[in-house]
Amino acid sequence: MLDDLNLGVDWQTLDAAHHFHPFTDHKELHEQGVRLITSAEGVYLHDSKGNKIMDGMAGLWCVAAGYGRQELVEAATRQMTKLPYYNAFFKTTTEPTVLLATKLAEIAPEGFEHVFFACSGSEAVDSAIRSARVYWKTIGKPEKRFVIGREYGYHGSTILGASAGGMKDMHRQGGDLPYFAQVLPPYWYGKGGQMSPEEFGLYAARQVEAKIKEIGADKIAAFIGEPIQGAGGVLIPPSTYWPEINRICKENDILLIADEVICGYGRLGTWFGSDYFGIKPDLMTTAKALTSGYLPLSAVFVHDRVAEVLVNETGEYYHGFTYSGHPVSCALALKNIELIESEGLVQAATQKGEVLRAKLTAALGDHPMVGEIRGIGLIGAIELTADKRTRKFFEKNGRVGTICRDFCIENGLIMRAVRDTMVFSPPLIISDAEIDEFVVLAKKSIDQTYEKVKDEVTV
Repeated sequence: MLDDLNLGVDWQTLDAAHHFHPFTDHKELHEQGVRLITSAEGVYLHDSKGNKIMDGMAGLWCVAAGYGRQELVEAATRQMTKLPYYNAFFKTTTEPTVLLATKLAEIAPEGFEHVFFACSGSEAVDSAIRSARVYWKTIGKPEKRFVIGREYGYHGSTILGASAGGMKDMHRQGGDLPYFAQVLPPYWYGKGGQMSPEEFGLYAARQVEAKIKEIGADKIAAFIGEPIQGAGGVLIPPSTYWPEINRICKENDILLIADEVICGYGRLGTWFGSDYFGIKPDLMTTAKALTSGYLPLSAVFVHDRVAEVLVNETGEYYHGFTYSGHPVSCALALKNIELIESEGLVQAATQKGEVLRAKLTAALGDHPMVGEIRGIGLIGAIELTADKRTRKFFEKNGRVGTICRDFCIENGLIMRAVRDTMVFSPPLIISDAEIDEFVVLAKKSIDQTYEKVKDEVTV
């Protein structure tokens, strides 16, 4: 049917009849009709109505190397022709699987020599939590099962991942297993009150310590956190936060899981968010930019101190997936990492991110509705507030953000609304001219939003 795109197929009707979308109000979707994306190149998408749209979100935080990279297509094609599939069960492997695991160990923080492959960030989180519990059971502490996460944390949408995260709507719909707890996130702008960012960073970290005391360290397997909470609104922790988390986890004998699904592979101007913040994790979950989103693949990095137990003492590890270490996905990921290295995209994220934030600040820093512009590397957020002097939000949380998101799309820009925060993470290949275009479109959309809600804004 892909050959019928221009032959009168009613895609909206077919989609409504048969396609159940993720994270969607289907009644609303069917009333409005779905948008059909037909092609893409670089940082741009094209839809069936002929619109050209700048993808300021890199898909879902993932298309690091940009769209239309023939090198990635060819790498997948070569492997698919040679060996399209075989599994990693039954004491077997494939060449791309071994080569990718070796390459990942090379770019990982010190002490990470082992990698477990899955298909998605959600599966990676499931695997990391399960590995943490198996680790403790193996060394004779099976009662250590609890996992502490954070409010606004996002760790996937499986039941286990949703339970580890802090999205209340997901909990309400069944993602609320026992042995999970959430604490205050390091969100200074929204939660910091009169504290300085540094004071609040320590305060937020010590909420983890308080929860440990409440539950009992002897019952807690792990703390899980994103270096930057992406889907929570690009919540950047103060500089005091992660060093204190390192201390708390070490002193209480709790494993630290860094969820690098969004931050990994160059987004912050370092290979991993753990590199940027000095996090000392025992397990790291990664996905998304590992393949620039071209094929499903995730990787769990297992630190030597955990791997030594799982490898030498656990015996058979009763966990894995049909597509763990899929040779085509691994071959493509190898080429993707090669592109990131050869084109200097990790370093470019730092330089381009600084340029983008400087230009956004020049264009919007004095805007009456913009409370904060924040970011690291090529991930960032623009807080839309009712009173920027007091950091007061709008009454109906999310309404203004949705208005702005819709204006963005009308203007040819994809930014995502999280509550009333506009978040962005463009492909790492974005050019200076495209940064200028991003800023113009973002300002236009925010200006249009302000005109619609200015009666609610204190100037």
